[in-house]
Amino acid sequence: MNRRRARVYAWALYDVGNSAFATVVMAGFFPIFFKEYWSGDLPATESTFWLGAANSVASLLILASAPLLGAMADGSAGRKRFLAAFTGLGVVATAALFLVPAGAWPVAAALYTLAAIGFSGSMVFYDAMLLAVCRERHFDAVSALGYALGYLGGGVLFAFTVVMTLQPGWFGLADETLAVRLAFLITALWWAAFTVPLLARVPEPAANLRGGGLLAGLGELKATLRRVGQLRPVVLFLLAYWFYIDGVDTIVRMALDYGLAIGLETGDLILALLLTQAVGFPAALAFGRLGRVLGPRRGIEIAIGVYLGVILWAASLDSAWEFYLLAAAVGLVQGGIQSLSRSLYARIIPRDRTAEFFGFYNMLGKFAAVLGPILMGGVALATGSPRAGMGVVAVLFVVGWLLLRRVDEGEARRRARAMEGTNGFRWAAVARPEREGER
Repeated sequence: MNRRRARVYAWALYDVGNSAFATVVMAGFFPIFFKEYWSGDLPATESTFWLGAANSVASLLILASAPLLGAMADGSAGRKRFLAAFTGLGVVATAALFLVPAGAWPVAAALYTLAAIGFSGSMVFYDAMLLAVCRERHFDAVSALGYALGYLGGGVLFAFTVVMTLQPGWFGLADETLAVRLAFLITALWWAAFTVPLLARVPEPAANLRGGGLLAGLGELKATLRRVGQLRPVVLFLLAYWFYIDGVDTIVRMALDYGLAIGLETGDLILALLLTQAVGFPAALAFGRLGRVLGPRRGIEIAIGVYLGVILWAASLDSAWEFYLLAAAVGLVQGGIQSLSRSLYARIIPRDRTAEFFGFYNMLGKFAAVLGPILMGGVALATGSPRAGMGVVAVLFVVGWLLLRRVDEGEARRRARAMEGTNGFRWAAVARPEREGER
């Protein structure tokens, strides 16, 4: 394996680790275990409130700090250090959930908040390092590889932990409760192990010339706001991304709750989540090829169309087999819309400010995670119908699609390249600079 390919796989393997946290902890066991074990003495509505609060606090903190952290990392050649620090926070907090006794819901909520901050914060710097591992013409395929391996790794670990909790005796465990607690510890170790290749094999892009301290970061954050405003196609893309990824995140975070609200069994919902992971692995790779053939924007538009179909069907479904089909449909496009969004954005931003600009990108993603579930829940509460709450999510995809159609990628690339190297910065990627013909 040549050096460049080794870097690509080392970078993509990080997705195997952090996707396990997203699948096993965030989407899988923590919501159920929090309600039934740690907060079992609380009314159901109160435990739901505290779980939502933990998610929102983590998202808001990343929302507020991501652009600043990105500016500091760009200035100090510190992307890997920041990624390692956030990953360490997430790993330690996730492992500590193993020790939390029954009824200690404040401790569980606090640790989950810290783990979610570690997960979301690490993604700012992981996404930004895409430009350090491959040339622009490979962005779609490499970005898709990361999501595909994430689906595979997260799905494999989730399947293992599901079997472990259903049959604890096969693993020499006393009961299901111990199995779930052990699942948190195993996930933390898995996440840490798959971080090592990136830290060992992916080189750190060079710093820009202004430095990376806190004061320099604050100054660059202010300058970035001005620069982003000068890149109109980037602004349009970020607005489009904000709307449609809001819809994606709402479906991810609220699907389990929606299924329970319309009377489906927990076991069916867990199996549907496993199905999404299984379908997501090959589908994400396929979307990488689709982006290469049709372009990333067209691939995103196809995914948005599938999501609209899913929402319309979900608003009227009433059986488990329909939920399975919808889970498979989501698996077909979830990794694709995320990977192609990342690769399209990487094409239209200045290459000497990747972490800084990806800070804004991830900030909008976290803001969507705050507002989307509130929109769905608010409509459901106002109308008394969870189906109406699901239906309103379609508006987010429609608005995102309309804005995305206005993004001129050619103009965006020209403006971004013209901005590179200005105001005392220089572009110094680790990868060999591309000739125009190689793009």
